[in-house]
Amino acid sequence: MPINQNLIKIEYCTGCRWLLRSAWIAQELLTTFQNELFEVSLQPKIEQPGHFQILCNNELVWCRKKEQGFPEIKVIKQLIRDLIAPKKDLGHSEEKEV
Repeated sequence: MPINQNLIKIEYCTGCRWLLRSAWIAQELLTTFQNELFEVSLQPKIEQPGHFQILCNNELVWCRKKEQGFPEIKVIKQLIRDLIAPKKDLGHSEEKEV
């Protein structure tokens, strides 16, 4: 996919009140990948209780049910980076070797 054509979709359960979490993740991704992203969209899922997924270019990046919880933002940034900008330095969000 050409640069600036990367699409992120955050799907969230409205009944669980996960809009604010979704918006915060969207803000973090738009700030971190301001030159690499074309769009970040929020998609409410009304009839799917507990649903929370993040997709990048239609590829599943995170599923709350599959992963049994929510990720730290640095994990999401690393997963997205690996897909759209593998050489991008994430600074303090970069995974450190122990």
